Amino acid sequence: MTALFLAAACGKEKQTPPAQGDSTIAAMPAGELAYVTNEDSQELTVIDTRTDSVVARIPVGTRPRGVRIAPDGRTVFVALSGSPKCPPTMPDEECEKLASDKSKDGVAVVDVATSKVMRILPGGSDPETFDISQDGSTLFVSNEDAHTASIVDIASGKVRSTVAVGKEPEGVRLQPDGSVVWITGETDHNLTLIDTKTGKVVETIQVGKRPRDLAFSPDGSRAYVTSEVGGTVWVVDVPTKKIVKGIQLPKDSKPMGVVVSPDAKRVYVANGRGGTVSVIDAATNAVTSTIPVG
Repeated sequence: MTALFLAAACGKEKQTPPAQGDSTIAAMPAGELAYVTNEDSQELTVIDTRTDSVVARIPVGTRPRGVRIAPDGRTVFVALSGSPKCPPTMPDEECEKLASDKSKDGVAVVDVATSKVMRILPGGSDPETFDISQDGSTLFVSNEDAHTASIVDIASGKVRSTVAVGKEPEGVRLQPDGSVVWITGETDHNLTLIDTKTGKVVETIQVGKRPRDLAFSPDGSRAYVTSEVGGTVWVVDVPTKKIVKGIQLPKDSKPMGVVVSPDAKRVYVANGRGGTVSVIDAATNAVTSTIPVG
């Protein structure tokens, strides 16, 4: 299992910041619809969670991965990539030799009401995941093969700036207060922190090997970072930017997606090819259970 839910506000309700979760599924706040990206079929699948049925399949473009719902609930954004899809067992140097089509890189903008792609925003080279500013005006995009992050103005459709980050950036999360965006660097084993107003790097934090994703506690005091190699979740104190705990997950865990419960009491970690989800007590930083999911 590599995905958990992400909540966002719908158009007629008071806007609230998205909850934290995996980048490949996005859900409306009441949970009535879920949007799932499918790399192989190049579609965005819309699922009615009340009936567990597929209600739409939207062609969006090449290799759709990261997906987010705009704060007003009217638009879904999907990261597209023209870079080749390589199996986990293929060395990076071999993957880089395969043909790519950079003209297909971008972020698709999907209208919720019509289930149609309205336009494609630039997103840098090989955009993988992203987050959206709380006012819905800006995308912060990780560009995996360029080792950069793009800051994109949604209204104008232009890249405002490009920032060098750790190699193979993937996970992108805004702090709950919206002031800083955190980006994981898989190959450099770090986090790059960017001031959202200035677009400048303000901090780099070394963590464990191959960090894939992160999530914040609702009050923004803690960040939980998954480290795929070694099966660890790193707890970072946000005010000091210091690691306060490394939580070792059960054997064979390959942690990727992570989400914090709304009451801040539990942290759920999707263990990728390990086929499980681990539950962490946020008060004690202890793993309380690990659930087989296939």
